[in-house]
Amino acid sequence: MTTEASHPLYVPLAPLAAPRAEEPRRRRRPPVPPAAPPVPALRLAPGRLRTGIAAGAGGVGLLWGLQARPSARLDVLFASGAHLTGLLAGYGVLVLLLLMARVPAVEHGVGADRLARRHALGGRYVLGLIAAHGVLALCGHAVHTHADLFTAAGDLLSYGAIAAATVGTALLVAVGITSARSVRRRLRHETWRAVHLGALLAAALGFVHQLAGPDIAGGLLTRWLWSLAHALVAVLLVWYRIVVPVRAALRHDLRVAEVRDEGPGVVSVLIRGRGVDHLRAEPGQFFRWRFLRRGLWATALPFSLSAPVRDDTLRITVKALGDHTRRVRRLRPGTRVLATGPFGALTAHRRTRRKVLLLAGGVGITPLRALFETLPGGPGDVTLLYRAPDAASVVLREELEAIARERRAALHFLLGPSDGSFDPLAPRALRNLVPDLAAHDVYLCGPPAMARAATASLRRAGVPAARIHSEDFDRA
Repeated sequence: MTTEASHPLYVPLAPLAAPRAEEPRRRRRPPVPPAAPPVPALRLAPGRLRTGIAAGAGGVGLLWGLQARPSARLDVLFASGAHLTGLLAGYGVLVLLLLMARVPAVEHGVGADRLARRHALGGRYVLGLIAAHGVLALCGHAVHTHADLFTAAGDLLSYGAIAAATVGTALLVAVGITSARSVRRRLRHETWRAVHLGALLAAALGFVHQLAGPDIAGGLLTRWLWSLAHALVAVLLVWYRIVVPVRAALRHDLRVAEVRDEGPGVVSVLIRGRGVDHLRAEPGQFFRWRFLRRGLWATALPFSLSAPVRDDTLRITVKALGDHTRRVRRLRPGTRVLATGPFGALTAHRRTRRKVLLLAGGVGITPLRALFETLPGGPGDVTLLYRAPDAASVVLREELEAIARERRAALHFLLGPSDGSFDPLAPRALRNLVPDLAAHDVYLCGPPAMARAATASLRRAGVPAARIHSEDFDRA
């Protein structure tokens, strides 16, 4: 009878757990100059973000309630509904822009992929509110003027503020359509990004419309607060998406130092600059990289750090999966680099247990390799499982083995096709590899299908959802 431990897809590295006394003496690395202790990054907890957004929505509802006129007239009821949905839609647009402003406290506390998911979900709600606002306003005007819907629509569009809002709505609908997975897969990233910039113009046109409406224009304090909220979000967008990256580029002067082959279609890029430790990058985080060479400068590519920061050097490891990633392997030393970040919440900050399991799939090993080296813990506290289709697909194997020997940590390569008869990520297989699995924190990074399957297996194996930490860098 074949057990999981004897199956050919399961490759344990038993010697890695051997006591250090039995290992051959190896040359010590030169000591790394100590860096100044980093200031702890500010983090906004996801719960507090949700509470803040809900409180803001409640404030908008209160603003509407204070100005609403109780009436049983049909046109007034339509108008009241239009005012409420319009205010909530305007507030929703501000929240969507804030989520994508790349504010470090929000990014580090919530995680870039969660923010992207909430942004996408919120966009659907906002479009629904805008549609409801338009329909209710149209019906209310038609009832009030005793006109048909077509005549009422033409009458409303004669007002400049309403025409501006209509153009803004069309831009937001275009953003929503291009964000659908089936459409986005067919678009170049540059095209998708250009369409999304239209959301900024849509927000500005919506603001013009809101200032002309009775809910905002009705009082000086209301206009001031609404304008202040828009100004604050605009400042955050300009500061963190333009000023901070440009300032970092001038301050750190990042350039490609070396491009190393790591395996078939995989390279590591070493990027060196001045005062890189001031970036306060943590293992597990990622940057958005813009390489200033033809074919790459127009796109910011999200790649996680595959090693801790050392000697003013950052390292990323990239697998050729598309046009942009294939061009990365042809980078020349000296190429200037613009890096925005660090971003992401897949860091030691999420740890809640002494024992940690790192579960990687494919090139998802890159952030976990940095965590494998740096997470505090004694022998047996940290375990790394690396899922790959075959031995040739394993990235950074020698480094992983060296780290495991140095730390006396457990390391297992789980090799075999994803459609094979034996699933090394099944609950029973995971419990055989990690007997006290339910007592671990789990850091997970890999292709989306693998991550979903692994998450389901971990839950069935007894790991609470709150202790499964993952981040989808493709969504970030």
